[in-house]
Amino acid sequence: MKLLFLGTGSGVPAKHRNVSSIALKLLDERNSVWLFDCGESTQQQILHTTLKPRKIDKIFITHLHGDHIFGLPGLLSSRAFQGGDTPLTICGPVGIKQYVLTSLKLSGSYLRYPLYFKEIKEEGVVYEDNQFVVTCGLLKHGLPSYGYRVKEKDHPGMLLADKLKEMGVPSGPLYGKLKQGKTVELEDGRVLNGRDFIGPAKKGRVVTILGDTIKTPKSIELAKDADVLVHESTFSGDEQEMAKDYNHSTNIDAANTARQANVKKLLLTHISSRYVGREAAKLEKEARKVFKNTHLMYDFTEVDVLMEDPHHIEYEEE
Repeated sequence: MKLLFLGTGSGVPAKHRNVSSIALKLLDERNSVWLFDCGESTQQQILHTTLKPRKIDKIFITHLHGDHIFGLPGLLSSRAFQGGDTPLTICGPVGIKQYVLTSLKLSGSYLRYPLYFKEIKEEGVVYEDNQFVVTCGLLKHGLPSYGYRVKEKDHPGMLLADKLKEMGVPSGPLYGKLKQGKTVELEDGRVLNGRDFIGPAKKGRVVTILGDTIKTPKSIELAKDADVLVHESTFSGDEQEMAKDYNHSTNIDAANTARQANVKKLLLTHISSRYVGREAAKLEKEARKVFKNTHLMYDFTEVDVLMEDPHHIEYEEE
């Protein structure tokens, strides 16, 4: 599981930061990619990565401001020309379906794949299968803005093969049955319960990605004990009033949310174009005084969400 930041700016594109879009790469888990927001030129950003648009099968939109959705029509159209023929689902606030379908209709665009929509009418589960459950919560912004909590379901424990070997149990089909928790009888008459030979389950990872918002208890709820929290940091801590006026968060707001939610690491994004160079680095430095494991994101930063060591962060810039 990896997070790839395709756009980390706010409002309008800048030379050093494109507008919002984040790819959750689930290639090892399910050979697919989930996109969170799709600002202008997202498909152009993808060209600078190894992402394949045909792998994108879900797009989660936090809210309907242009810097989070203007890239959708182009990306959807291009996907059809780049070998994408599998279904794609777009989840987002009420109105996202009308926006997308109207854009495609008026531009004469035709998709060669099924397109589905799930418009959010209430908080709660928006997607669930045998691997993941995605829940959403309403944040506080100028229009309905949602945060998403992606929870990976726990991994079954490993078969304790060494223990079985010590007991003289021959490897083969029996191991498969025991791993499934079944009870088997050996040739010597011994009866083994598979549940006695399975190690503890591995806790699934949690990634919380919030839309634009001022500080709100809902952010803390969505981020509770998350391995990674992605939080907007449009303004610095000394511009608290401006952040409030524009319904946005500061780096200090984000850090306090991370601390109160007991997350393992905080990734700052949605950075105003006024912060470049040392000023941008200052956002990270200030936030770390409140929450130490804070990292400022840049376009094309990639972050591993590791299961073995949730405190480890490894990313590279292109």
